[in-house]
Amino acid sequence: MINRISTPFSYSSAVEAGDYVFLGLHRGFGVTFTEQIHNTFSHLKDTLNQLDVPLENVVKVNVYLKNIKDLPEMEQVFCEYFENDKFPARMTSTTEFIDSDCLMMIDGIAYKGLN
Repeated sequence: MINRISTPFSYSSAVEAGDYVFLGLHRGFGVTFTEQIHNTFSHLKDTLNQLDVPLENVVKVNVYLKNIKDLPEMEQVFCEYFENDKFPARMTSTTEFIDSDCLMMIDGIAYKGLN
């Protein structure tokens, strides 16, 4: 069975397929990078909660930063949301975004089978 959490746009926030949840783009809002990354994690947790999957079940993320200078703060924030030695696999890159106010986005994969 495939379950989708739709958005008003041409993508899903998440697609549950079997034991996996594929997370579409999640971005935060706010003026600063700090506000945006914490807001992004809030949205990620809300999406996962709709599928009864805790954040710690995230196994892979891609993080897209507008400014590479935000990488050290991103590292610190990941330590706030994941236990030490239980981080998801991660790829981080920089890019420009369509929305000029966007400073970062995250997508990824969670494993539902741990519940």
